[in-house]
Amino acid sequence: MQRDIFSEARGRTLGAFPEEKELQWKSPFYFIQGADPQFGLMKAWALGKWDNCDDEWEEEIRLTEQAVQAINKLNPKPKFFVLCGDLVHALPGTPWRANQTKDLKKVLEDIDKEIPLVFVSGNHDIGNVPTSEAIDEYCQTWGDDYFSFWVGGVLFLVLNSQLYVDSSKCLNLKQAQDKWLDTQLAMAKEKMCKHAIVFQHIPLFLKNVDEEDDYFNINKPVRLELMNKFTNAGIKAVFSGHYHRNAGGFYNNLDMVVSSAIGCQLGEDTHGLRIVVVTADKIIHRYYSLNKLSNEGIEKDLLDMIKQE
Repeated sequence: MQRDIFSEARGRTLGAFPEEKELQWKSPFYFIQGADPQFGLMKAWALGKWDNCDDEWEEEIRLTEQAVQAINKLNPKPKFFVLCGDLVHALPGTPWRANQTKDLKKVLEDIDKEIPLVFVSGNHDIGNVPTSEAIDEYCQTWGDDYFSFWVGGVLFLVLNSQLYVDSSKCLNLKQAQDKWLDTQLAMAKEKMCKHAIVFQHIPLFLKNVDEEDDYFNINKPVRLELMNKFTNAGIKAVFSGHYHRNAGGFYNNLDMVVSSAIGCQLGEDTHGLRIVVVTADKIIHRYYSLNKLSNEGIEKDLLDMIKQE
């Protein structure tokens, strides 16, 4: 029976990676992280209409097609491709959302069937002030909004970061994620996994853990609470998007990685993807432009990163 690539995340886990087969470390591997294809933003941004979704996203389609084609050419194949939120620009209940979603799915259907897709919810996917109805719609379309999975002895946690920004209309869902996360972090500590890694849309911080609150980060009290939970549990890295620029920094031994967008750029970075190599001792990552990934073999880069073990 053929898998539905958009329904892998169900029951708070990822069907592509059966836990009983993935608990033990085997060898180094890598995955691809992308963020913010956000169909519809480029025209809206050019017109100065950040929250006004327009009926044109041909450029985002082209860029995401380029990303998929570049990933499909990689050898060896990545373990998975994770998209860290803002899949489309149209907010829940607004025009063009259904068409943007349909077009994005059409592009992603061309991904190599041996490369599972991992979806992370962004603020545009579930709303800036999410409701249970909006989150339910997301889950029906893209799979669970938070879940965990194992790959080769490494635990991955996918979080709904918007619940940490404003859960005023769905407090029960935020409390449920909190309870689930505490259980997962306790398990990570108890099982002494090789590494534990978090995916979320909104960065905990952009450059420094003590920076001021901003649209592009988690507010400081919640940020510090999460950072302490993560570091106490041995989380090695948090990968996010949302900023449409590359950024990040360290807090103790935790690497906060902020990746720029496949789609609209708000700074000087290029449309791109991040390659993340996981070895027994390290998590090594580099951001590549789509043009470099498409036109230049990067197998040597992969081998060099793996050799850093």
